[in-house]
Amino acid sequence: MAITKKQVEHVAKLARLGLTEKEKKKFTEELSAILEFVDKLNEAKTDKVEIAAQITGLENISRQDKGRQKTKKETDKLLDLAPKVENRHVKVKAIL
Repeated sequence: MAITKKQVEHVAKLARLGLTEKEKKKFTEELSAILEFVDKLNEAKTDKVEIAAQITGLENISRQDKGRQKTKKETDKLLDLAPKVENRHVKVKAIL
């Protein structure tokens, strides 16, 4: 399947790319080669191949995201680092 220069210009316009004539010619050839390769892949007989989304057998290992209760000493130490504290809460400027 070959791609035309007009199609390259259309895609470049959609992507807001300014291409020179030399680049248009280059991309026309390169994109045509890519599409020809995809056509070759489509010729492969895959009707007896089992669908596989993942072939390594690896699984994500995750843990519960649990916090822990801080001691009063730890909380006081953190609050001492804050520039402004009000009623044991860090006070920040309003952003809205």
